[in-house]
Amino acid sequence: MAFGRLRKKKQDDAADAPLTQEPAADAVDDAPVPADTPAAAPDEAGAPLEPAAPAGHVASADYDRAAQGPFDASEQDTDHGYIDLGALRINAAEGLQLRLEVEERSKRVIAVTLDLAGSTLQLQAFAAPKTEGLWDEIREQIGTSVGSQGGTVEERPGRLGTELLAKLPAQTPDGQAGVRVARFVGINGPRWFLRGVFGGPAALNPSAAAPIEKLFRSVVVVRGDHPLPPRELLQLRLPKDAAAGPPAAPAAARPDLNPLERGPEITETR
Repeated sequence: MAFGRLRKKKQDDAADAPLTQEPAADAVDDAPVPADTPAAAPDEAGAPLEPAAPAGHVASADYDRAAQGPFDASEQDTDHGYIDLGALRINAAEGLQLRLEVEERSKRVIAVTLDLAGSTLQLQAFAAPKTEGLWDEIREQIGTSVGSQGGTVEERPGRLGTELLAKLPAQTPDGQAGVRVARFVGINGPRWFLRGVFGGPAALNPSAAAPIEKLFRSVVVVRGDHPLPPRELLQLRLPKDAAAGPPAAPAAARPDLNPLERGPEITETR
C-alpha cells in the first residue's frame, strides 16, 4: 500500500451539499469514451427494452449490507491490516494507493480516493437518521446535479445495490465528442451513509471492478456515539504515520480532461 498525493480543494469546489458533490477529477476515467453508445432495441410498441438485471445484481432494499459490507465499527475487527482514517478504516490491500482531499479553507479532509488495479474509488461518509436511509433521496439529487452539467444518469440494480451510472460530456483525445463515466453507489448503515464513486475501468467493466468492489465491501465506518445532524460529513484524518512524514513536493503536471475545476495539489509518497 502506498500513499499518493494529498489533494487540496478550493472552498467553492468543496461540496456545499457534500452528498451531491460531483466526483473528484481522479475519481472518474481519465480517457472519455465515445458518446455514441448503442441504446437498447425497442419492443413492438416502440419503447426501449429494459435489459434484465444480471445475476447477483439487486436493488438496495435487497442488498444484505451486514453480511456483505461495508461494515459498521461494531461489526468488524480492524486492529490489524486496516488504515485508520478516523471515520473510515480501509483494508491495506496489496497495490493500493490512497489519496486524501483537503478543503483549502478549513483544512479538513473531506474525501478519500483509492487507486487499485487501474480503477479508482472515492469515498465519503455521512451521519444519517436512525430510522431511515438517505440513498433513495440522494440518487435523485445526484441526477439533478449531473443533469445541470449536461450529463445523464441511469439507475439500475448492481452488485452493491441500486446504483447510478453517470455520463458527463467530455472530449476524447482525438477531439471527438465523448462522455466521462462514473458509477455512484450508496450504502445505508446504522446511523451513517457511505457514498462511493467508481472511476476508470471499474465504472463500466464488471471484471475490472471486482478487486475494488471487494475493497469497498471491506470498508469499516466509524460513526461514533456523539449526536450529529443527518448529512453531516463524518470526520476524516490523516493516518498517523503519514502526518509524521517528510514535507510534500509539488505534483507533476498532467493533462486534466475533467470539466470540473480542481484545486492545487501536493504529492506525498510513502
